[in-house]
Amino acid sequence: MVLKLKRIYESRSSDDGYRVLVDRLWPRGIKKVDAHIDLWAKELAPSTALRKKFHNGVIDYKAFKEVYGGELAQNVELIRFVRLIEKKEQEVVTLLTAVKDVDHSHIPVLMSKMATLLERES
Repeated sequence: MVLKLKRIYESRSSDDGYRVLVDRLWPRGIKKVDAHIDLWAKELAPSTALRKKFHNGVIDYKAFKEVYGGELAQNVELIRFVRLIEKKEQEVVTLLTAVKDVDHSHIPVLMSKMATLLERES
């Protein structure tokens, strides 16, 4: 399985595979019917409190990654999600977000945790 990341504002592509929105809030300006997502996994996004601390500059990205990694380690929904996508036998899973700086967001942390779980399950 290949994990990809993409902004939800980018056009849908035939090589996106299974498209999963992993933001807690619905993206502005996108109609649900136009989002072309297969699943909205908002429970995999950072907690509201953590998201606000990071976006308001209370904590830096390094601290954000650490705290969010801890949240994911205790999030049973992550294990359920990994099992779900394994069952679907998707070759590609694209994680979608509305954040502007995808490389400094929750997505790389989530992808890393997912990759670790997928390796263990194999």
